[in-house]
This record gives sequence, structure tokens and C-alpha cells, in this order.
Amino acid sequence: MMTKPLLAAVVVAALCGCASKLQPPAWEGDAKSALDGFTDDFLRGDSAAADAEFARARRASASTGRFDIVAQAELMRCGVHAAALDYDCAGFAALAGDATPAQRAYAAYLDGRWQGLDAALLPEQHRAVVASGALAGVADPLSRLVAAGALMKAGRITPADIAAAVETASTQGWRRPLLAWLGVQEQRARAAGDAAAVERIRRRIALAEQG
Repeated sequence: MMTKPLLAAVVVAALCGCASKLQPPAWEGDAKSALDGFTDDFLRGDSAAADAEFARARRASASTGRFDIVAQAELMRCGVHAAALDYDCAGFAALAGDATPAQRAYAAYLDGRWQGLDAALLPEQHRAVVASGALAGVADPLSRLVAAGALMKAGRITPADIAAAVETASTQGWRRPLLAWLGVQEQRARAAGDAAAVERIRRRIALAEQG
């Protein structure tokens, strides 16, 4: 049985140990929570809610007074937008001069500027995309859609990868990218003169637009 003095010593030691653990700064949790909310709202197609969440994330990031941290938040927004074939990245562009080389490389990747790109600076799951020009090996659903958007912008997308992007967005229930990629499929089917495929895709678009 533990004596009272020993028990007190254990409690004090435990409390000291807890106190010594550094907690992440509040801005970090606020920024992550807001960015997660932005991502979810944007992919579901709720623009107003997404804009509000991103504004909150940017305020939290800007409280550090560090350009690279704010640039990272803007870059995340660029990536999420690219997943739905929206390549507006003005927020990051305004900070590019103060961003890190890795951040500038990722922005170039999203924008389809792959000529001379140092792929070693990219997040690991995107390096193989530049090397192979295909989505194979990108397991994370959002990363897969981001990579598909980058391939589209670079003019290297294949019909198989377009189908993979549609399937990924559909499986996740992400209405905005689903509609964007179905639109790509419809355009290609129309260009090929495949009226049956156009009609099938149009019906799917109409269904996805409900709600």
C-alpha cells in the first residue's frame, strides 16, 4: 500500500510533468480548426461558410506576423480550389515574394508550371505525379483531387484520371469538385460526339445539383 508521503510525491511529480509539457499556441489550433472547416464547406459547395472559415484561419495565422505561415494558409486554399478546377490563387501570389522555396514550388505545381520545377520540394505524394504524369499512388482523396487539378492545369490529364477524380469526389460526397469534373467529362464526350455519354453525364450533374 502506498504511504501518504509517497502518494503526495507521485501526485506532485505527475503535476509537474503535466505542467512541463508545452501546449501548442492558441492561434495554431484556431487556424487548423478554421482551415478544416473551410475545406469541408468549400468541397460541399457552401461558399459563404467557406469564406467565413478561411477569413478566421487567415486572422489566426496573421496574428503571428509571419509571412510564411499566412502563405501556407493561402496555399492550402489554392490547393483545395484546384481540386475543383478553380485556379484563383491571388492570396498566395501577393505573398509569394516572402514565401519559402517549397511553397513557391507547390504554387507552381498547382498552376501547371512544371517546366524546371524542382519536384523534390513538393509534398511527397505529389512528387510521383510530376514524374509519372498520373494519379497512381496518391491514396488520400483530397490530395488525389488536388493532383488531378494540377494535371489538368498542366495539360497532362488522361481520361482515366478524369474518371478517377469523378469517382473520388463522388465517393466523398464533395459536390463542388464532382460537378467540376463531371463538367470536364461532359465537354470531352460532347467533343467526341458521344451523345449517349453526354446525356448520361447531364443526368448525373442534375442529380448532384439537387439539395
